[in-house]
Amino acid sequence: MRDHLPDPSRAAAEPNRSAADPSADPPEPLSHSLKQRHLTMLGLGGVIGAGLFVGSGAGIGIAGPAIICSYLLAGVLAMLVMRMLGEMSAAMPASGSFSVYAEKALGRWAGFSAGWLYWFLLVVVLAVEATGAAKIANGWLPSVHQWVWVLVFMVVFTATNLAAVRNFGEFEFWFAALKVGAIVLFLILGTLAVFGLLPDTDPVGTANLTGRGGFFPEGMGGVVAGMLAVVFAFGGLEVVTIAAAESDDPARSVARAVRSAVWRILFFYVGSMLVIVTLLPWDSLRPGESPYVAVLDSIGIPAAGQIMNIVVFVALLSALNANLYGSSRIVFSLAERGEAPGALLKVSGSGVPRRAVFASVAFGFVSVVLNLLWPDTIFLYMLNAVGAVLLFVWALIAVSQLRLRRRIEREMPQRLTLPMWLFPYATWAALAGMAAVLVLMLFDDSARPQLLWSSGAAAVVLAVAGLREVRARRSAPGDHVR
Repeated sequence: MRDHLPDPSRAAAEPNRSAADPSADPPEPLSHSLKQRHLTMLGLGGVIGAGLFVGSGAGIGIAGPAIICSYLLAGVLAMLVMRMLGEMSAAMPASGSFSVYAEKALGRWAGFSAGWLYWFLLVVVLAVEATGAAKIANGWLPSVHQWVWVLVFMVVFTATNLAAVRNFGEFEFWFAALKVGAIVLFLILGTLAVFGLLPDTDPVGTANLTGRGGFFPEGMGGVVAGMLAVVFAFGGLEVVTIAAAESDDPARSVARAVRSAVWRILFFYVGSMLVIVTLLPWDSLRPGESPYVAVLDSIGIPAAGQIMNIVVFVALLSALNANLYGSSRIVFSLAERGEAPGALLKVSGSGVPRRAVFASVAFGFVSVVLNLLWPDTIFLYMLNAVGAVLLFVWALIAVSQLRLRRRIEREMPQRLTLPMWLFPYATWAALAGMAAVLVLMLFDDSARPQLLWSSGAAAVVLAVAGLREVRARRSAPGDHVR
């Protein structure tokens, strides 16, 4: 298959073009074969993972029934961020999404920082997801070592992402459809059980919501702590705005995908938590075990544990697939703007940035060795290093939207098809919410290591960005070094 290489000197020759004119960007050299259904399901499926199916139990243990409020608060924050990102993506679709918008709004340092921090987050998370899926597969076939499964998954999904992007879209569509179908079925069965409409069940009423310490057994402090436990589960929604640049109608596609994804995901998350804490006493759930399994067991679904293991397994592989896609497009966009090696710009005849895919999957293959050497410890440190990165990226999205909104209104108002709600007040409220979460993390013993490690990673990236800015300013006038 033939390869073609976009001219890497384009961005260097006109370094201020995009900052001066948001509409001046040339067309993306990538494929445009993703359909609306691919984007919609990518938006729904990219955020539904093990964090919901398994990790939600920890949040319930912290907040009790009030975990519903925790999910509402975290979900509203995620919705505001996605609306901001949707506004910019509908007006200026780009494979680098928020990294491109940060550069347009704040300068090269911001685009560089947002892009590399998010890339770092995605490549670490995809390695962790491969490890999580490998643990489940190892439980089914103990004779096959965990590191072998990681290697198999990395090979399979590298091949998937090297194929035409439409193949990726189909693969992710059916993965996400299974997850969404599992949640819908869970909500139906759970609701029937709540009202005693299933065999051998009686209406449960509100006893589990109001008993055992009441709806707020740990007070508002529990709600806040619960929000810290669940807010990062909403990470992954951003990938849909990255993928929109490869759809047949980027502006319209991203608007539709964002509108549908945020409301449905909030419904799935909050609806699931409502069913769980209504059917089961909140303090009967054990940390580390899926509350979904506990509910299915309680209503007599046979082999509930294995069913949920299959769903979680698919959820992990789906997230791995989506994160590999997102990370490759982010690093490709960085290369387009001269913020990553120009060699990553090579695109296949089918519009796939193959070298960017290999660069992004490399750490996944490194994780094979890490699984062999330190299977139980290494990923704890890596997750700490990226724990708060998502909030840093969200903050850059909000600040970028504040800066670009006026520019879009002035220079291309016809593209403002998905305006941010209550601008600028809702944007400032979202920024205040992010700052509050970061402060809470600083004073929470379990979350503080994540904040400190992530701040260290962000400081390194910002230092590199600053050095690049100094180098550019010291260059001769007209010689823009990147």
